[in-house]
Parts: sequence; C-alpha cells; structure tokens
Amino acid sequence: MTDRKDELAGNLAKVEERIATACAAAGRAREEVTLIVVTKTFPASDVRFLAELGVRHVAENRDQDAAPKAAECADLPLTWHFVGQLQTNKVRSVVGYADLVQSVDRARLVTALSKEAVRAGRELGCLVQVALDAGASGRGERGGVAPEGIEELAGLIAGAPGLRLDGLMTVAPLTGEYAGRQQAAFERLMDLSTHLRRAHPAANMVSAGMSADLEQAVAAGATHVRVGSAVLGVRPRLG
Repeated sequence: MTDRKDELAGNLAKVEERIATACAAAGRAREEVTLIVVTKTFPASDVRFLAELGVRHVAENRDQDAAPKAAECADLPLTWHFVGQLQTNKVRSVVGYADLVQSVDRARLVTALSKEAVRAGRELGCLVQVALDAGASGRGERGGVAPEGIEELAGLIAGAPGLRLDGLMTVAPLTGEYAGRQQAAFERLMDLSTHLRRAHPAANMVSAGMSADLEQAVAAGATHVRVGSAVLGVRPRLG
C-alpha cells in the first residue's frame, strides 16, 4: 500500500470505530448507519483508494470539481451524492453522474432535475434539504427550506417524473435557536422525518452529521453521516 492509502485506511478505521461506538451507545445496529465520505477538493486517486478500502458512498459539493472526478472514477462501484447548493444551470451536468442530490430546496430545482433525469433516462434520488436556521425568507444561510416548506416540496419531488423522494438532509446550523446544539437540531430533523414518512413511507433516509458531530447524529437516529476531514485530512485551500 502507498503512504496515502495507509493514511486513508487508518483514518477510515477510526471513523468506523466512532460510528460503531455511537451506534452501540444508541442501541442501534452498525448496519443502520451508512458512511458517506465527502471527497470535495481531493483528487480522483483518493476516491480510488477509498473504493479499494471498501467505501461505497462518496459526496461532492461543486460540480466543476465533481464532474471530471466522477468521469475518471466511472468504473468504480460507487454511489455519488451531490450535497452542495445547486444552481439550475449545473443540473444537466450533475444528473450525468449523481445518484442522489441531497440539497433540493426549491421548486424550480425540482423542475430542472426532473427534466434532466427524464432526458437522461434515469431515476434520481432526492433529499429535501432542511434549514433549521431559516429566517423570514424561508431559506437557510447554507441553503435549505424552512421546516414549514418540507411538505409542499416533498410532494413536488414525489410527483416529478424521473425523481424519487428519499428523505431529508440538514447541516447543523451556525445561527438561530439550534446554533451549537447539534443533538437538538438532529432530533428536530428526526421529528420532521417521522412526519414526512406518514405521507411518504419510503422516504426514510435521514442525512445528518459530519466529522465533528457524527455521534450526535447517530444518537438522534440519522441513517447517513457525511464525513470529510476525519477521513481525508484537512482540505487543500481552493485557489
């Protein structure tokens, strides 16, 4: 193994141990939580090493970085998640490689994703991004729709050709009533998920928690955690 692959293997083992410990503490089976490694700003060679080490889910947040990387890694048995704020002019490109878009937060984006998924002849999984810091505008600082907007947006996704409503995603807010209260934020997301599943039983994916707060997400009931720096190290500065 190369030095870099050794480094990734060691980091991955530590993260796996953290998830397993958090699952045990919460009385959950380890299989209930899926690790998504956020590979943004890191090269395709790292993605290849991760796949060799057993990672099956990777995430990106910038199409201009993700598209060439996904193309270079097209031979790997990976599920690609898009987790960044998505502009409609990037939708055609993202639909070309992403299996799930976790950051759906407005009707116009649903329409664009549906059109391109149909054109590409594929089914695209979608999560409603929930902004627990949403202000009067109904939007969060880092994207997302206010909790009051989930039902309408979920209905649009569920009824859109080419799209599949898979569940909810959130990022622990830096402002508002949940700032610094990750556990409370993730528990609120679980409550919202329970409500959503009454109308959409199959939309049972709950994506929450990152390197710093994955334990709180697992404790709250998250099904997927998105971990970047704890696996890959400190991100290179973007030029």
